[in-house]
Amino acid sequence: MRIVSELPLEGDRPVHRIDGAGLCDLLGLSPAALTNLKQRGIAVHHGRDAWNLEETVRNYVQHLRGTASGRGGEQHVESLTSERARLAKEQADAQSLKNAERRGELVSAASVLAGWSDTLRGLRARLMALPSRLRADLPHLSASDVALIDRELRSTLEALADGDD
Repeated sequence: MRIVSELPLEGDRPVHRIDGAGLCDLLGLSPAALTNLKQRGIAVHHGRDAWNLEETVRNYVQHLRGTASGRGGEQHVESLTSERARLAKEQADAQSLKNAERRGELVSAASVLAGWSDTLRGLRARLMALPSRLRADLPHLSASDVALIDRELRSTLEALADGDD
């Protein structure tokens, strides 16, 4: 780490300059993070591999305090982090659904609907054929008896179709 102190001119405070590697080491940052801080105006750069130590540390501490108190510009970072977590959860959920479908634990609503529609259509057809089968199997039933059975079956099927109990 190399720190150079420049003598003040006309009553100014001395400027302490530090090289980039030393500043990264001092603040525990990567060079990319230091570049990011420079772009955001937090790290103060003074030419080739020279950084204003005092202003950079002051700005960085102020930035960290703002972040810790929740008023800093890190809300964007926190928002991005929460969005990434939400995306990861959605991707995990999607993969779980795919796996369940492959294992046969999950079927599509369309195939369930088609299966039940076919089953209920077959049931309706068999029930509607019941009066004529009864007439053939039970010859003692009169035409009015068969008509009554037919009416009751139709009435029951209509009530079920309407959702009546």
